[in-house]
Amino acid sequence: MNGDRQNKIDNFVMYYAYRRQDIDINARHASNTRAADEVIRKKIRGPKWKWFTRCPISPPKMNIYPWLRWKGRRNQSEEVMEIQQLDGGFFEKFGSLLREQSYRAEEEEDLEKEQLAATAAEIKITEETDEAEAPHTEDDLEKTENDAVRDSDSEHEDTETNYIAVGWNIDELYIEVLFEILHNVGCEINCDIGQIALFSYAQDAFKMSNEKHTKLMEIAEEKEAPEKLLNVEVIEAKELSPKDSNGLSDPFVTLYLASNTAHRYNTSVKAATLDPVWEEHFALPIKENVHEDTLCLEVWDFDPAETVREKMGKFMDVKGVKGLKKLVKEIAITATTGQHDNELIGKACIPLKAIPSTGMTMWYSLDKKNRLQRRGVVKVRLTFSTEKNSQVAAQEHRYLLKILLLHELETSKVCAYWWCGNFSPQAEAIITQHSAQSGLSPVDMYLAQWNVYCTVHVDHPLNFTLFSKLLDKLIKPLQSSTISDEDVKLFWDSTKKMLPSCYSIVRKIRKKTNGDKNMMKQLLEVLRILNKLSLVTPPENTNLFPSNVYVWLTYKTDGPNWDIRGTLSDAVIQGATDWFNHILENNECNDSVGEAKLQHIIKIIQLVRTDLQKAVEFFDKTFQEEVNFHYARALYSLYEAKLASLVEPEVISVCKSLKKLTYPGSSYKINTDIDPEEPLVMGTTLFELYLVLQRFVVLGIGLCPTSYENFKIRDFHLWFHGGVAQWLDIAVFKALQRIAKAVELDTLVPVDASVKYSSSALDTLAIFYQVKTFWQQLNWPDVEGSYTFVAKIIDDICRCCVFYADHTSLRVEGMGDIQDTYEKKFEVTNEWCLAINNIDYVRQSIQPFAEELGMEDIIQKLSDLRSPIEAQRCRQTLHNVIENAIDTVRNKIVELLDTVARKMSPAMTKLLVEGAELFHQDSNSIDRVMLYLDNNLRTLNEQLNEDNFNKILEIIFDNLANILYDLVQSNLEKRRPPSFFANLHETLKLMVRCFKQSEDPSNCDTLRNIERLLALNGMETMDLIHEVHLDRWREQQRITDADYGQLTVRLHFCDNNLELEIMNARNLRAMDSNGSCDSFVRVHFLPENQFYSVHKPKTQTHNKNLFPLYDEKFSIAFTQEQRNWKDGLVLFSLKDKDFLGMSNQYIAEAYVHFSEIAEFPTKQTSIPQIHLVLSRPTLTDSDSFKALEHRQGDKLARDFIKKYKQKIGSPK
Repeated sequence: MNGDRQNKIDNFVMYYAYRRQDIDINARHASNTRAADEVIRKKIRGPKWKWFTRCPISPPKMNIYPWLRWKGRRNQSEEVMEIQQLDGGFFEKFGSLLREQSYRAEEEEDLEKEQLAATAAEIKITEETDEAEAPHTEDDLEKTENDAVRDSDSEHEDTETNYIAVGWNIDELYIEVLFEILHNVGCEINCDIGQIALFSYAQDAFKMSNEKHTKLMEIAEEKEAPEKLLNVEVIEAKELSPKDSNGLSDPFVTLYLASNTAHRYNTSVKAATLDPVWEEHFALPIKENVHEDTLCLEVWDFDPAETVREKMGKFMDVKGVKGLKKLVKEIAITATTGQHDNELIGKACIPLKAIPSTGMTMWYSLDKKNRLQRRGVVKVRLTFSTEKNSQVAAQEHRYLLKILLLHELETSKVCAYWWCGNFSPQAEAIITQHSAQSGLSPVDMYLAQWNVYCTVHVDHPLNFTLFSKLLDKLIKPLQSSTISDEDVKLFWDSTKKMLPSCYSIVRKIRKKTNGDKNMMKQLLEVLRILNKLSLVTPPENTNLFPSNVYVWLTYKTDGPNWDIRGTLSDAVIQGATDWFNHILENNECNDSVGEAKLQHIIKIIQLVRTDLQKAVEFFDKTFQEEVNFHYARALYSLYEAKLASLVEPEVISVCKSLKKLTYPGSSYKINTDIDPEEPLVMGTTLFELYLVLQRFVVLGIGLCPTSYENFKIRDFHLWFHGGVAQWLDIAVFKALQRIAKAVELDTLVPVDASVKYSSSALDTLAIFYQVKTFWQQLNWPDVEGSYTFVAKIIDDICRCCVFYADHTSLRVEGMGDIQDTYEKKFEVTNEWCLAINNIDYVRQSIQPFAEELGMEDIIQKLSDLRSPIEAQRCRQTLHNVIENAIDTVRNKIVELLDTVARKMSPAMTKLLVEGAELFHQDSNSIDRVMLYLDNNLRTLNEQLNEDNFNKILEIIFDNLANILYDLVQSNLEKRRPPSFFANLHETLKLMVRCFKQSEDPSNCDTLRNIERLLALNGMETMDLIHEVHLDRWREQQRITDADYGQLTVRLHFCDNNLELEIMNARNLRAMDSNGSCDSFVRVHFLPENQFYSVHKPKTQTHNKNLFPLYDEKFSIAFTQEQRNWKDGLVLFSLKDKDFLGMSNQYIAEAYVHFSEIAEFPTKQTSIPQIHLVLSRPTLTDSDSFKALEHRQGDKLARDFIKKYKQKIGSPK
């Protein structure tokens, strides 16, 4: 079942594709039909496939292939093309094609988003220092350097940069470096570099000639060396061997140099622990021969001076047998000798030549003579230093670092932003020796590096990872205020030089290649730098952002500015502003015509959206994680304001410039001075812009859910209000124009064998669909505006439906009228039927169309916005419009059906008349008329849909009833015999069978009444008299008031005998002057011609009694035929006996139908009583009585009527 349904949908899609010319019609004429079909399906399946799952009007169940095999299929395609060419494909361009263009744009945006997401996913930024590969070619190097220069906003000094400050002698620094090389301390573990290599490197770095190098070398060799120190920090020990009876120790450390054992240093004692922590510092003077000396570390257990009594008190703290032995031994020694010696736990010896000049932190195992088992481990930090002025040493180190860094950059030719702190081994050795022999702390070294790197970064950008890692080491000292004020000022002055390049990266991030890993790494480190710097408060009056350098800052004040995060926000905004101006300058619109201007705006919006998408995929997450800044949100806030100011005036101007259409009267004609193509082209581009803005606004809702309400672009749809109103005015005119053309070109042939409507109906619904598609694309957000537009659309669609119905009616007018030699007649044609079906098909689309427009949703929103009462009023207004249109179109259908039936009336009249005269005779005339009716009714049945066929049958039956009524009345006046009416009745039955209905057309009350009238007038007089009695019996069933009294009887059938008991009467009408009555009951059996041989019982007369008690029983014998008579009646007639017995007076009567009499196999003595209401005839307007009255020549009828009227006129 699903496969069949899918095939039908596919066929329907193919059909519409042909009709809308979405594919080449010639493809269906290819030699390989299946291949062509497959091509068609591939072309169709796409964005427009979505419509066929949302189509408000059920697609016709049709098979496309018979339609394609029509001989006139080329004419059909030409017809469609002619209809569309009438208005240049107006509805297709604004409906399906504009929607497809929107779908394609959305797909392109989604594809771009997926590609950006995939690219972003490939970029894996880690915390490790992953050095990127440097450019391999000179061109790459030159390009990178040029970019660095262009992207830099660094603050430059007014004069040329001097590598060494004024007043500082570079020769003295060079002598100091040579001296440190000569007196090298420590053992370098990275490489073993000889003095000659270091001398050579220093000479190149300082750019010294050989003569000057030799001269300064002599001075360095003769220079007196400063005192060198070995700095030792005893940090902690672990897993020491227990020496006390409690299983613990009281450790302390003794340290000394092997060359000077007499000079020992001790730490504090840590009581009762095997894992002591000291963190104590010592400085040990070192002799000239550093490499031959050794540092000794001894860990001892302190044994305090205690008496025997005090030691005895430790028994409770003893741990194990071993502890007990130790305590006993201590007590014995104390008791005999009184000594209190400390006990060695372990010892570690560290050769000074194993200590690198940069220092080291190491765990050392503790050993003891003649003991193989480890006694624990101790952790120490070892560094070398000299006794030098700290400020001079720091200044020397900065200058040395700067000279070596510039030399490294010059010799390595590394490009901008690539150097990340890796010096050559020679430079590293020189720097290390200087820091070690100058006694610089790690913080001093980090500050020097920060200062030098920031200074050099101005002219030769370094890798931002270098600054980020340095900040990790400096941030804590800066926050804890352990650095001098002078060093803090130096730090922020250096930072001030480096910050412009950071903000330049943020501002000019769009100049980098999308998805560049190095760029993303660079941005990440910049944000980390800014975030870390924002955690530290600079000194008062520090101005990090001078206005002459940061001209784009929004923070304008005479005071200092150190708002790092605020400046970051300004940098982001400025970068986006520069980019927006850049795309405006590089995408200028040279054409001032409206369409070109709108196309230019669309391009600008798409470029802006692309930038936003890149921001979301590449940068937004990084900005949020590192600095808690919503990058994409900030960009959108800027772009929406700029786009609003750019787009709004242009759109409003274009909408105002659209030429208006006027409709004089009801003719719907366009002014002659209007070019119909101009509003069409302009409108298409205008709504392309609308859809682009719509998608941009949707993006903003996702990016800025909280601040979206404040955006100006949120109300972008209001700019297009005039354009939408203009489009709807154009649309209604072009719709009427296209409908008229579609009706004109319609051949009134079914579009497919499985449906019963033609091309104009589909063309009309295609217009409605395109209008609906256009409205759905607008997705108008304003509720009140939506109601206004939807109300107009519904009103226009209803107008189009009525217009289509009128034109279709005119299209078939005069069809089917045939004139031959013998007569003029009307033939029901397929065109008539299809016209009716077409109008009905279009009518059925009105209500679903209104629902698909979202009418109920709009009303509900209007209720929430205004009030339920006002919303209900609006709903009722739209409902009335729809209902009026549906009623109007339905009346047009009924009018057409009535026209068909009316044109068939002469033939039906002829058949009835000839049938009444010649029914039982051989007559070709009747056969011809029957054939005419049969052919026409067959056409109606085959071509009309079921509803319309049933409607026209009702109309035909009503017309037939009117015809019959006129025939009956005219022939009654002519006193035609009953046979005439009987023949007329048989002819009617024949005609009804021709209508393929049952012989009892119960669906038409008028025809049913006429048929009864014919049956009555066709009866014999006796049968007609009995029909009057039956009418009296039916009348009796409706009487409730016993004005003439009541008769009580009991009766039942026993075999063919009627057992009757007349019991009494009550409240009889007084018939005599004395106020009483002399009543008796006469029993009649009807119809009399069937019961003429049956005795008519009569009771005794009861004089002067209004409540007579008759109490008489009768047994009447019937024949089997009489007993089974279908409509047999028992008539009880009460009369007042005359004094002379000559003229008895009629009182009243009552009837019992045979069907009301119970039947028993034997006589019954106790059966229920029947209380019969006595009545007299009152009505003479029944059909049966009137039929009798028309038989003036029948004596039997005249006598019955005379007696009947006497009963009516009897004295009361």
